[in-house]
Amino acid sequence: MPPARKAPYGSDGARMSGHRSMQTSQIPSDPGFRRPPPGLNDRIFQLWRAFPGRTGIAVQRVDGEWAIAQRGGDLFPQQSVSKLWVALTALDAVDQGQLSLDHDVRIGPGDLTLFHQPIAARVRSEGSVTMTVRDLIESAITQSDNTANDSLLRSIGGPDAVRSFIARKDLGPIRFGPGERLLQSGTAGLTWRQAYSVDRSFQRARAALPEARRKAAMDAYLANPVDGATPSAIASALTRLARGSLLSPESTSYLLDVMSRTRSGPKRLKAGLPQGWKFLHKTGTGQNFRGMTAGYNDIGIATAPDGTRYAIVVMLRDTTATVPARMALMQAVSGAVAEFHGR
Repeated sequence: MPPARKAPYGSDGARMSGHRSMQTSQIPSDPGFRRPPPGLNDRIFQLWRAFPGRTGIAVQRVDGEWAIAQRGGDLFPQQSVSKLWVALTALDAVDQGQLSLDHDVRIGPGDLTLFHQPIAARVRSEGSVTMTVRDLIESAITQSDNTANDSLLRSIGGPDAVRSFIARKDLGPIRFGPGERLLQSGTAGLTWRQAYSVDRSFQRARAALPEARRKAAMDAYLANPVDGATPSAIASALTRLARGSLLSPESTSYLLDVMSRTRSGPKRLKAGLPQGWKFLHKTGTGQNFRGMTAGYNDIGIATAPDGTRYAIVVMLRDTTATVPARMALMQAVSGAVAEFHGR
């Protein structure tokens, strides 16, 4: 599919498509092309209103002209959702001939991060490992490996390179943080030390902090997340990725294929779609404090059996709802998109 023309953001922060310029003979007869299916917006609003905590929802038809949202213009912590922008920046560098997917990146003990990092076991047993850019993208997206992501980030020029990509592609209100180690230590109220990458050293250091310090750090992060993004801007970016206007055709196809193999969040948005639908996505989950999670997200592209595609984004900022309740909300949102499809 040829790249879509850039268009301005709507009132909720979503970029609207440029299909209005199409000739009448080219406009699909599908009534859902121009406007949301009747009842979908009301259903999304009901789900949003009933869920406790600050919640953002955005739905955009990839091959159509409409987008709907609740709190679509508010900033929400992305957490590992931001790994998508690292992969996009890396593939953009590949498209420009500045980087190769086969470029080797060495990862040693000083490169380890924290939390989920399957690569760490190999690094500790072998002393260091070498992985290609292709392997790092695969691990960062499908396994949400923090060390793979930070190693990929380092190989493309660091956070500034990602921020430059976001600005150059005019993706709107999407921030990119300082990398996993500084983001997570700052959110916890700690100053990063490389020793925190070993075993559960970070968790022990965090638990030893005065509760007031942890609360102050968490409150500051939630009030102004350094990795914040609006649901509508993310839905728009997913739409542009799917349309092929962010990367070359080869890189677009490659990244969408990688996202289709994401292992995390099988009971989030994906579980709400009926049989016959396809879903590719990236999840994000933040730290817990007093039963509240600083970011619980899932973003992706759902494809109906007839080929119609929808970008779906659900982001939770500071909810104390149980994890099953959070997953149930996400399933209800994606289920509603499927239920109203074709109306």
